[in-house]
Amino acid sequence: MLCVSYQVDERTCIQFSMKLLYFLLSALGLTICVLAVAFAAHHYSLLEQFTCKLALDSCQCKLPSSEPLSRTFVYRDVTDCTSITGTFKLFLLIQIVLNLLCSFVCLLACFVMWKHRYQVFYVGVRVCSRTASEGQQQKA
Repeated sequence: MLCVSYQVDERTCIQFSMKLLYFLLSALGLTICVLAVAFAAHHYSLLEQFTCKLALDSCQCKLPSSEPLSRTFVYRDVTDCTSITGTFKLFLLIQIVLNLLCSFVCLLACFVMWKHRYQVFYVGVRVCSRTASEGQQQKA
């Protein structure tokens, strides 16, 4: 957008298409980040309920039998189950936080583009000069 010379009221087709592309990509980024947060949070909630045991070169984790979709998850080439129950949880938490931050930035970009298009940004302070007659009328 910085390479396109700015003209008032979007009089160029390139300027309009760049703004539209910017808005659409920001909205797509927002959607993808929110979905990534949802899937990571779901996997994190599953990891909270796991009971894990080490078997050969794998870690077998089970959900409680009270769950309707109780099944066994096998993580291969793992020497210690604490890497699944500890390190992987931390990885998912960091992923959730970073995707929330990314979704906030994309939402902010969409908001700025929407606000710039449909509402006026006022930059600076507007100082109105009064004439002498207006000042005298207000004093009386």
